[in-house]
Amino acid sequence: MNKVISYLTKKFNLVHVASYTSIFVLILSLQACSSPNVMTYHKEKPQLNLKEFFNGEVKAWGIFTDRNGEVVKRFTVVMECTWSGDDGVLDEKFLYSDGTQQQRIWKLKDLGSGAYQGTAQDVIGFANGKSSGNALQWKYKLSLPVDNNTWEVEFEDWMYLIDEKVMLNKARMSKWGIYLGEVTLSFTKGPTAVK
Repeated sequence: MNKVISYLTKKFNLVHVASYTSIFVLILSLQACSSPNVMTYHKEKPQLNLKEFFNGEVKAWGIFTDRNGEVVKRFTVVMECTWSGDDGVLDEKFLYSDGTQQQRIWKLKDLGSGAYQGTAQDVIGFANGKSSGNALQWKYKLSLPVDNNTWEVEFEDWMYLIDEKVMLNKARMSKWGIYLGEVTLSFTKGPTAVK
């Protein structure tokens, strides 16, 4: 090893080697943080139609896991979903394992060509989504209450339609690019889902 370091020092100047090493590590880090392109799923079936799945009654069961994979909270969601043309409303009522409740009302807009935009009272700016095949990717910032503070947390949601009644959702949470944890949900569509 000393021979290699000595050779590199003489041949290239060690400062340049350290710079190149830093750049290489940065590139690897950025690649590790990148996510797949939603177009990867364009051939997957069944084809996801957001207006069809999120229309009527939908129920979901989910968990929050921290960065170590420990489940820190469980919850259920009952949703009433309606569409009028390209405008949708998803009224979500959450019940958490600690007994707390929350409501989030999403207002969605179908922009065409698989693109969607959404707002909600705790979403900062717009949520932007793109669907292809059986998948949908959402990206947005959420004001998340943590203890006695509110954090602006970045979400990257991936939804995968399994069949006409079931969709799985995996959301990655981060702040300043630092991974915080994940939300995992299973959605079931239809009147029997809310019993």
